[in-house]
Amino acid sequence: MIYILCTSKPGDGLFYYSYEHCHYLNSIGLESQVLVIPHRKFKHQDYIDSVNEKYVVCENLIFDSYIPGADDRCIIMGRSMLTLPYLNKSDYTKDQLLTIQLVVSKHLTAVYSENHPMEYINAVKYFNVGNIKNLCDYDVYPNGIGKQFQKMINFSIYKPIIENVKYDYLFLGTNKEYYAEVEKHIDFYPNSVILAYEEKYINPKYNHIFAPVRNLLGLFGTYVYTKNYFDPAPRLIQECKWLGKDVIYLRDKNIKDGGPVYYNRPVPTMKLFEDSCAILVGVIKEINECKSI
Repeated sequence: MIYILCTSKPGDGLFYYSYEHCHYLNSIGLESQVLVIPHRKFKHQDYIDSVNEKYVVCENLIFDSYIPGADDRCIIMGRSMLTLPYLNKSDYTKDQLLTIQLVVSKHLTAVYSENHPMEYINAVKYFNVGNIKNLCDYDVYPNGIGKQFQKMINFSIYKPIIENVKYDYLFLGTNKEYYAEVEKHIDFYPNSVILAYEEKYINPKYNHIFAPVRNLLGLFGTYVYTKNYFDPAPRLIQECKWLGKDVIYLRDKNIKDGGPVYYNRPVPTMKLFEDSCAILVGVIKEINECKSI
């Protein structure tokens, strides 16, 4: 069994990337599940709803606690999936923290990121991580480590998008920092809406849709991209390109991260997605072959 460990919120990109790659691995005969250790503000059903609202099928999700078998393998689609539960240990139960430790204790395949470089090292020690195989998108992280790997979207399992445009502009305000940046610009864009979570910092003067959202991609005309700090793999840019929707790149163009990279990348076809996943599958096979020697 392959477990893709996810500790993010239910509307976050890393949860979607985790689910999409899990579905593909199962489709090629590699039995896989997404192991969700829920964010403290969300319930199991929030993650199930998030999948049901976006994809044609909801399956292979497990929650909170699991004892892995000797041959099980673990993947994280970003290092923050290990770092965040380490930094916020008090938000998790002892069983949840033990589950994380158990699933990463022998082999971990980790997609490189630089959100919390020192904290990640401490998280590796805290959870007693075993052998680590690294994957890295060198277009985003030129100084990273591991085999070249691009996180891509598996559009083949998306539900059909129904064009029901209610807002001319969509902004992304799914955390406090993103939201504060949105507030600097949104008044210049009439008939706009902010995609957010229900938090205390929400300004009631603006329109909001709260994640997860059914048929999100059909509700707006143009995405206004305003993230003002490091963004490793922005999904909404690629989703808009897939649908032919406009993207207004309203951020400092000197920021070198996944923003300009994904803005300029082609929309992933199924062939591109499969080729990218082949790298992930190759690493899994390497781990299995090493164990059998």
